[in-house]
Amino acid sequence: MKVLMLNGSPKARGNTGLALEEIGKQLEREGVEYEIFQLGGAPVRDCIGCGQCTEAGCVFDDDGVNAFIAKAKEADGFVFGTPVYYAHPSGRILSFLDRVFFSSSELFAHKPGAAVAIARRAGTTASFDVLNKYFGISEMPVAGSTYWNIAHGRRPGEVELDEEGLRTMRNLARNLAWMLKCFEAGDRAGIPRPETEEGPATNFIR
Repeated sequence: MKVLMLNGSPKARGNTGLALEEIGKQLEREGVEYEIFQLGGAPVRDCIGCGQCTEAGCVFDDDGVNAFIAKAKEADGFVFGTPVYYAHPSGRILSFLDRVFFSSSELFAHKPGAAVAIARRAGTTASFDVLNKYFGISEMPVAGSTYWNIAHGRRPGEVELDEEGLRTMRNLARNLAWMLKCFEAGDRAGIPRPETEEGPATNFIR
């Protein structure tokens, strides 16, 4: 079993990255592999709704979107982490995830996911809520913790002083690992994952 994490901060080992590493260490204790995909500081295109998606993902391949999609095909669960900018997730992670899910949402269906938000002070629950929207529209069960999946820190490394925040990350990892093991046990027992009913999107503007 493997969890693919996305660090929506341009800093690989800023507070968001450190929170994801805390989750990863606990996942390993639970027997689950993990990988952190670093978004970095390079430009990320917005989704323009061109409808030219390919089997590889997005038609534009000049950033990391399709590389992430390739890894998502092999992943069993996901964690999306973001710093808080103006009480909102980073614009970079939203542009990235818009294109990932617009082109390849079927890769995420029936796989558990969790969102993590890191802030100096406020805006964490609003950012956490925004990222959870990707799970809800893509048939993804959501892993929770003993508090909202948030932690606090401004300067790099300060999140490690947030005792409750780190405990929340570890409990999130335990819950996510438990869900993955339950899903795996269900697969072994021959319990099929839900079939999705398809149909046209309904417009209410006549």
